[in-house]
Formats: sequence, structure tokens, C-alpha cells
Amino acid sequence: MPEPTSGRRLDQPRSQNRFRLNIDPDTFGRFTERIARFLGTGKYLFWQTLIVIVWIVLNLTALSLRWDPYPFILLNLAFSTQAAYAAPLILLAQNRQDDRDRVSLEEDRNRAAQTKADTEYLARELAALRLAIGEVATRDYLRSELDRLRDDLDVKPKKSRTPTST
Repeated sequence: MPEPTSGRRLDQPRSQNRFRLNIDPDTFGRFTERIARFLGTGKYLFWQTLIVIVWIVLNLTALSLRWDPYPFILLNLAFSTQAAYAAPLILLAQNRQDDRDRVSLEEDRNRAAQTKADTEYLARELAALRLAIGEVATRDYLRSELDRLRDDLDVKPKKSRTPTST
């Protein structure tokens, strides 16, 4: 069978020559966490409230600047768009936090298991030392034995030494 004239082989997958946008998931996750943290601050609520008040006042009072008349459809669309993006960003941040908590919990479990094993080992060693100390002669025991031997020696009559004559 003749080879294709384009130089492409049919038994190998095509190379991806298309434009591909490579996004690092960790970098994107950190970025979304920062946004989610900012959305939950008083600073954000203050500025959003101020922008909404200015928007409404300008659209009600300034006749030449009415870009969004009374039902404020454009403002409603802006809020809907914000909510559509904020909810997934917050969920993504929560999922990343859950992953970190899971890893931290696993590390805590491992550390607790290691601490328990170390404690049990030390308890066994301490028990072995107590048993070994029970078999070792202490200073008081040696002193009492020496006193008993001295008393035994003092009680026995001493043999008098007499020179033997030859």
C-alpha cells in the first residue's frame, strides 16, 4: 500500500498543532481562592454597595447619563453575572480547602499513631527497667546484709590463740 503523500503516517496519532492554552490548575486555584476571600470581606461589600448607590442615583437623577432606566435591567444583569462567577469560585476555594484539610487530617492521624507507638514502647521499656531494678541489689539491701554478717561474726566466740609448744 502506498504511503500518503502528505507525509503523515496513519498508524500514529496526529500531533496537536492547534493552539492550546495551558493553565496550571494550582495557580488558577490560588487565584480563585484570593478572589473568593476578597468576596467575603467588608471592604468588598462596602465598595459594591457604594457602586450600586451611585448607579441608582445617577440613573434616577442625571437625565443625560441614563444608561439603565428605572427597572435597572443592566444592574440586575451585572448582579446575575457576578453571582454566576462567584458561586463556582467559592466552591472551588472550598474544595481546595477540603483537600488541604484532608491532607492535614491524614498527617495528624499518622503523627498520633506514631506518638501512640512511641508511648507504648516507652511504657514497655519502663516496665522492663522496673523489673530489672527489682532484681538488682540496692545500697540498703547490701548494708543490711553486711550488718547481718558483722553481727554473725560478733556472736561467734573468738578462738584464743595460744602458741603451740613443740
